[in-house]
Amino acid sequence: MNSEYVIHITVAGAVVAVAIAVLIGATLWWMLHPPSSFVQRLAEEAEHELERMVGSIIVVFSPEIVSGNMMALAAKIARGERSELLAIYVIEVPYTLPPDAEMELEERSALDTLGAAETIASHNGVDLRTKIVKARVTSQAVIDIAKREKADLLIMGSYREGQYTGAPLGRAIETIAANAKCDVLIGVEGKHGTLIADESAPLGSPQTDAFGPRFEI
Repeated sequence: MNSEYVIHITVAGAVVAVAIAVLIGATLWWMLHPPSSFVQRLAEEAEHELERMVGSIIVVFSPEIVSGNMMALAAKIARGERSELLAIYVIEVPYTLPPDAEMELEERSALDTLGAAETIASHNGVDLRTKIVKARVTSQAVIDIAKREKADLLIMGSYREGQYTGAPLGRAIETIAANAKCDVLIGVEGKHGTLIADESAPLGSPQTDAFGPRFEI
């Protein structure tokens, strides 16, 4: 016995079928691609900002700016973000001397400091360029080098204008932070220790090296 089935498709039925198919497809896509939460969006934006910020890093040293612990932090950041890393030591030359005057004591200190910086970079598996800069004014020299090197981030320690409680940060630090055309990260030592301490070293056990007193990295 032969049976014939005739299917009648109306325009309204076709529209309803397409609408249902689209709705099911949209639901499946939403289930496979849930909207990111506010926290996730913040995290993604922070990661993108970090990638933009740390393409090139300069660590600043001078007789006043002791950046040993910040050097360790810079090396860790450079390793994680594969950033270029440069350490500079700025020697201020008095106006009573020629701009390129030999300053044996200061230059020896600069070599020792940058040597210690190279050791930290090496321990972290990071390539480091070093440079000794002679200038009349530390802050202007740092700003000029950051611009010339197209730095994305300046990292430095800090010093204060006085030994009393609440003394303001050094003028060179404030000038660099206010005028640099890139981000500036300044490490300020707290009352109970320095910025970075080795997890295996007992807290409160200062070490002394070319950077001066600090915790072992």
